Formats: sequence, structure tokens, C-alpha cells
Amino acid sequence: MDIDSLVQRINELARKAKAEGLTEEETTERANLREIYLDNIRRNFRQQLDTIEIVGEDTSKGNGGLTH
Repeated sequence: MDIDSLVQRINELARKAKAEGLTEEETTERANLREIYLDNIRRNFRQQLDTIEIVGEDTSKGNGGLTH
């Protein structure tokens, strides 16, 4: 399931939960979809952090000596 479909389904379930409530199966589905979504965000954030590289030190600047 692509991220757009995932978000769309999560939003559908959220609207239904507010309007009329969810069945037990829908509540379980919503929890699973939310976890998939959060795992995706965590993975993407981790990839971004992994690409950050400190390239040197510059003690003359007011940023703790770090350049990037």
C-alpha cells in the first residue's frame, strides 16, 4: 500500500470514528495502519539523520565549532 492510500484510509476511518464509531475490525485496522505510517516516518527520519555528516571544526564561529 502506498503512503497516499495509507493516509487516505486512515483519514476515512478517523471520519467514520467521529461520525458513527468503528467496529472492532476497523479499530484494529486503524491501529495497524497507524503503526505502518509511523514506522515509515521513523525510517525516513532515520535515513535523513544517517546522511548528516559533520565535515569539520571551526572554533572561530559561535556555533560550538561545528560546520556543516
